[in-house]
Amino acid sequence: MLVPDPKVVRTLLTRYASLKIAQAERERAETARELEDVSYTLCVMMGTTSVHDAIARADALLLASGRTADVTTDTDGDNELSLAV
Repeated sequence: MLVPDPKVVRTLLTRYASLKIAQAERERAETARELEDVSYTLCVMMGTTSVHDAIARADALLLASGRTADVTTDTDGDNELSLAV
């Protein structure tokens, strides 16, 4: 199974949240369409049919990628410089 790029997922989650806020403040057809598009894209990327499930999987993916980043940025012990490139 392909794993989505965490940066892309984070961008989609941010866009989703911004659109939800904008729609709550003032309902507009254009915002509703864009929210639907972003929701669909999140569902496809995360392999779900529900945007709530997609958000949960996206959160889990970002949490896991954060843990992986912590491990790969461990120091070498000599001068406390990161080993990450």
